[in-house]
Amino acid sequence: MYDLPYHKESSERAVREFIAEHPFAFLTGCDPQGKPVVTQVPVFMEAREGRNLLRGHMMRNTDHHKAFVQNENVLVVFTGNHAYVSGAWYENPHTPSTWNYMSVHARGTMRFLAGDDLEDVLRKTSLHFEDQICESPTVYDNLPTRLKERLIRAIVSFEITVTKMDNVFKLSQDRDIKSYCNIIEKLRERGENGRKIAAEMEKRIGEVFGEDETR
Repeated sequence: MYDLPYHKESSERAVREFIAEHPFAFLTGCDPQGKPVVTQVPVFMEAREGRNLLRGHMMRNTDHHKAFVQNENVLVVFTGNHAYVSGAWYENPHTPSTWNYMSVHARGTMRFLAGDDLEDVLRKTSLHFEDQICESPTVYDNLPTRLKERLIRAIVSFEITVTKMDNVFKLSQDRDIKSYCNIIEKLRERGENGRKIAAEMEKRIGEVFGEDETR
């Protein structure tokens, strides 16, 4: 991972909020032969007994399911908005261009769940993404029994114990304040991704440069 201290988010709460806002994550691993596998699935984070857990589900008997059965090590990648930053926007324009982005990497070990634990994950997943609306017809407990029985045969749920979590919130924190502000203005003109990154930069300007310098 791109590892420079000024591109790190120190707030655990901010990292958790980022994961909650970008739950459609890449699950990556390797099978016993070293062949890489990856799938994208929605996951949610829970804290239990001082540990961070990521929970979700995937289709049974797929290549990635079989790989994780044999090799429990997993890297989960959460990505958000990103935007090109032209070197021409800096105070010194003779500077290489770059990319601003936000990403969280969670490493851990995966175990698959069955029985009541499997149903608990499906129940919590449906409630989580239905905004806790218990009356929603697509919430697990409200599905027809036959449909639930068919789903359980086709789906396997998992729980990942997070052993290490890292992040890059690369938002031009290493630039001077004039370049920083100009990047914000330019990104606002660059569509939704640009506007989102500009908003994140603006939110952090006092933290990056100090309140006195930004008044």
